[in-house]
Amino acid sequence: MAVKPITGMLRRGLVLDLSVALGLGVSSAYFFWYGYHVPAVRKRDNYYAKLENERSKALGQV
Repeated sequence: MAVKPITGMLRRGLVLDLSVALGLGVSSAYFFWYGYHVPAVRKRDNYYAKLENERSKALGQV
C-alpha cells in the first residue's frame, strides 16, 4: 500500500499561515497607530500648547 507524499500540503499551509499572520499583524498595527496613538498624541500636544499659551499670556509674553 503506497502513501501519498504530503510535502506540498505542508508548504502551502505554512505560506497561508504566515500570510494571514503577517496580514493581521500589519493591519492591527495600522489601526492601533492611526486609531489610538496618533489621536492621543495630538490631544496631548494640544493640551500642552494650550498650557503654554496660558502661561505666556499670564506673563505678558504674547
